[in-house]
Amino acid sequence: MKQPQWMTIGVAIFLIGVIFIFARTVPEKKIVSPAAADAAMSMPGELSTDTILQIAKSQLTAEQAGRITALENTISRGAVKQQQLEVYHQLAHIWGDTLGFFPVAAWYQAEAARLENSEKSLTFAAHLLLSNVLNGHDGEAALTRWEALQAKDLFERSLIINPANDSSKVGIGACFMFGNISPTPMEGINKIREVVERDSTNVYGQMMLVQGALFSNQLDKAISRLHTICRLQPDNTEAIFLLADVYERSGNKTAAAEWYRESLLYIKRPDVRAAIEKRITDLKK
Repeated sequence: MKQPQWMTIGVAIFLIGVIFIFARTVPEKKIVSPAAADAAMSMPGELSTDTILQIAKSQLTAEQAGRITALENTISRGAVKQQQLEVYHQLAHIWGDTLGFFPVAAWYQAEAARLENSEKSLTFAAHLLLSNVLNGHDGEAALTRWEALQAKDLFERSLIINPANDSSKVGIGACFMFGNISPTPMEGINKIREVVERDSTNVYGQMMLVQGALFSNQLDKAISRLHTICRLQPDNTEAIFLLADVYERSGNKTAAAEWYRESLLYIKRPDVRAAIEKRITDLKK
């Protein structure tokens, strides 16, 4: 399933500001080379964890592969739980921060969470995988599905510990909506609606339903829910920018300009403010 492309110009302006503020340099995200991707996609059935690890390892240098193997062997030699957790976190750090293979890094974070089995660790790893699902992998639907299934498993484990965690329930719904793990996205939408209908102030659930509405091109529904979010959280810049963008896409330039102008209440950087003001001027033409 193609992911909803709602990170357009309004949100992009905001993210540019964030990038300048934090000035972070991160490795290029990657999981497979074109040749390896073709090979993986030609394999029958589900994309397995072993296959993903094999593909990722095939792109390492001998030195990198040796380091990874040495760490993996410390796990298989029967290390105590705390040592295993430390190794899983080391592997997650190497695969993500050093090598830039983020799905593999998320997998090791998930393994650490399963071993620790706390609500905090399980939900952290689940949301890490879900963020990959929402970002999508162009041409790699099997990888997105694998990540969604991993996230769903972690959310379900966290709900055993705390059945009242609505964020985990919304997360499971999002896995169904955007992870290709159900024939219809309605299964996921219904799971999220159960939470939102019981608690309309659940901003996380509202935002996921916004994404569902945008995916099905129901702009009016997306606008309505975004207004709800902005009432609940007037300083939610993500919702403000997205509302401006959706209004622009729907052809309502006046409303779009008003919401871009609203964002100026929360943006302090002069260069970002200038970009937003230019956008407002362009909308008035």
